[in-house]
Amino acid sequence: MKTIVKRIFLTIGFIVWIIFIFNSYKIYNYSFEYSEEKSDVILVLGTSIKDGKVSAVYRERINHGIYLYNKGVSKHLLFTGGLGKGQNKTESSVAKEYALSKGIPEEAIFIEEKSRSTYENFKFTKQLMDSLNFKTALVVSDPFHMKRAMAFANYYKMDCNPSPTKTTAFQSFIPKAMSLFYETVFYSIL
Repeated sequence: MKTIVKRIFLTIGFIVWIIFIFNSYKIYNYSFEYSEEKSDVILVLGTSIKDGKVSAVYRERINHGIYLYNKGVSKHLLFTGGLGKGQNKTESSVAKEYALSKGIPEEAIFIEEKSRSTYENFKFTKQLMDSLNFKTALVVSDPFHMKRAMAFANYYKMDCNPSPTKTTAFQSFIPKAMSLFYETVFYSIL
């Protein structure tokens, strides 16, 4: 009896491992999908801030959004992200301050301040985009985050294209591997 139970657990473990590897492969390959297609809005996904300032990861996302805006891909930037644990400013309001300091006009910037996860980024952004009559979005995030982000965009039936940052803060092997592992775990439980 113990041998059968052991085989069942080994088989299940092997299947889970294969699924995990397959999802990692899909996430890695999708990280190269890139668009600069004209859109109603450039949607920059939020991430943690520190002491009211953008983190290195968020700064690169915002910079990429600014690059796309300056290139004329869209006339609007939309930053997402609510109040993080221990913070007194929302992620999106800090992103707006940063973009304003880089010369982006205030009337070009919209913020979504309720979300606390990628799922909520899209849930609340969909509502905001509908209220503003924005139909298309170019989604900006880190390359390995893009597959999961676009899964949520598809879930909410949003017309989005991926535009991952080219200057992610995850440059060396260990941070990249950790980011890929993290994204694979969360993508696998969707």
